Amino acid sequence: MVVFPGAKINIGLSVTGKRGDGYHNIETLFYPLGFSDILEVVRDRDSDRGHIDFTLSGIKVEGSAEENLVVRAYRLLQEWKGLPAVKVYLHKCIPTGAGLGGGSSDAACMLQLLNWMFELHISREDLFRFALQLGSDCPFFLNPIPSFARGRGEELVCTRLLLNGLHILLFQPGAGISTAGAYGHVRVEKPSIAIEEAISKPVSEWKGTVQNAFEPYAVERLPVIGEIKEALYRSGALYASMTGSGSAVYGLFDREPEIPEAISGYLIWKERF
Repeated sequence: MVVFPGAKINIGLSVTGKRGDGYHNIETLFYPLGFSDILEVVRDRDSDRGHIDFTLSGIKVEGSAEENLVVRAYRLLQEWKGLPAVKVYLHKCIPTGAGLGGGSSDAACMLQLLNWMFELHISREDLFRFALQLGSDCPFFLNPIPSFARGRGEELVCTRLLLNGLHILLFQPGAGISTAGAYGHVRVEKPSIAIEEAISKPVSEWKGTVQNAFEPYAVERLPVIGEIKEALYRSGALYASMTGSGSAVYGLFDREPEIPEAISGYLIWKERF
């Protein structure tokens, strides 16, 4: 069985407080993209139950196979339900350390795929619980529709915001940003304008009000992030922002844009919503 775990962007991102469990509370809007990895799982009838043979291709991912969120998702369900042996093939297209949620999306799709394949009849509530153990934004990818997110990112409320007809250009500056480093330097404060109010205005009015609290640190670490954003605005972007804790940058346009030559080498995805 083959599935295509998709990416997301953050539209606005505020860090509103530090929690007692070590996590932070955030406010943001998750918006899904067509950009995806490829995940295939087949039953391995030649191996004992509980065995996973994991093969990774595409973009390099740091860490051992056991640290990969796809393998960790299998282990969670194996410990709870017991699972047949499987062979897993993950082709990575979504870069890591980019704020696009690729690893969380892979994990969420793995949970759902195993549930379907082996008829485990895991409830939505339990899938959500397992997803949250794997990543704060992982629950979003169980049903990736435009959603406001609060708490760690797991308090989700769908929104009517649609970017239909707009074009998006997505850039990766060639290096990732450490999530731990980003949270260690972010300014914790509630936004002066709630995200729901800010995005209720036309996209052309988002600049200056719909902001990502992680950008200042990310631009300090990778100045090219700011350069890409400025180039997008010069090219006619209605709105441009870094996504997540970095380092990918996107621009929204009301027409198909020409890609500035100075940043064309960083382009990783474009689509029309």
